[in-house]
Amino acid sequence: MNSNFKNLLAPFTFPISGIEVSNRIVLAPMTTFSGNDDGTTTDAEVAYYKERNLSAGLLITACAYVIKHGKGFHGQVGADTDELIPSLKRIAEALKANGNKAVLQIYHGGRMSPPEELVDGQSVSASAVAAEREGAQVPREMTESEIEETIVAFGEATRRAIAAGFDGVEIHGANTYLLQQFFSPHSNRRTDKWGGNLIKRMTFPLAVVDAVKQAAGLASHPFLVGYRISPEEMENPGITMEDTLQLVEALSHKQLDYLHVSVMDFWASSMRDKQDTAARAQLIAAKVGHILPVIGVGGFHTPEDAEKVLALGIPLVAMGRELLMDPHWLTKVKENAVDKIETELDINAQDALKIPNPLWQGLVLRTGWMPMKK
Repeated sequence: MNSNFKNLLAPFTFPISGIEVSNRIVLAPMTTFSGNDDGTTTDAEVAYYKERNLSAGLLITACAYVIKHGKGFHGQVGADTDELIPSLKRIAEALKANGNKAVLQIYHGGRMSPPEELVDGQSVSASAVAAEREGAQVPREMTESEIEETIVAFGEATRRAIAAGFDGVEIHGANTYLLQQFFSPHSNRRTDKWGGNLIKRMTFPLAVVDAVKQAAGLASHPFLVGYRISPEEMENPGITMEDTLQLVEALSHKQLDYLHVSVMDFWASSMRDKQDTAARAQLIAAKVGHILPVIGVGGFHTPEDAEKVLALGIPLVAMGRELLMDPHWLTKVKENAVDKIETELDINAQDALKIPNPLWQGLVLRTGWMPMKK
């Protein structure tokens, strides 16, 4: 065992559920676009997960929609009916086969759902306000009954994750999707109990957390509940860091296992205030980290990068691209073979890396997103 990275390789116990993971690396949730049209997984997607089941102590899936009007991607898997439990079980078993912990990310796309993936072609959101991007559809404002139905759907998806054998769920409250849309003053212009001031804009995401926690409490085994959050928005009006610190304070009282801070670069300054140079996850950890463990993500490549973040008191580090390029990254760290870690995506290695065609095509097209080796 490599003693140079003792923090990275140390176990961690989540204080609420008591679940222990064997190291501090988390497989970040990455959309694979590789499910079937009916929401089931495919052999290729299962093989992709199986190849990476030793890549981290905690393994988070691509997001699964909890209700049909929340589907956000072509090839996305679902968790919206009991008929999908066997499909979810295939993913859980692939990820857990070597003893690590598997978490299902649960999701609703809201106004970011592409019309062509929806039954009626119409996205929904907190309010009828389109995203500030070219060609964005104006969503339909959700009715009170649809909001309540969606809250229940998150709880039901959690029940199905338990039945499928997952060790936890991660509530996707980040990356401009529905929970963030309800929290944002840009996308939530409501004047009822689901919108208005900051406290009211928290109502929907906190209600989802309550429904998920209630369902998780019925599990016969320890079960994690995490929450993914984006700290800020570029839009005006939009989510500020001050808003987020109030939300995480509220989340810290919900008996969650972790808070996953979604940013492209862990060390980046504020996107709204260039004078604010603090890392967003550091600010959040300073506010609630003594109660709610924080997962840092964004721009980590080497074990030294991970150790630097862990030394700040951030207990877990999520990695995405690195574990795509080299599913055995962590094994090489353990075996003191860091010099053998792949740092570029070999365009001839798709079969060896078990990357499904839809994901592979996207990676090759996005050559600026990750280094490529020909």
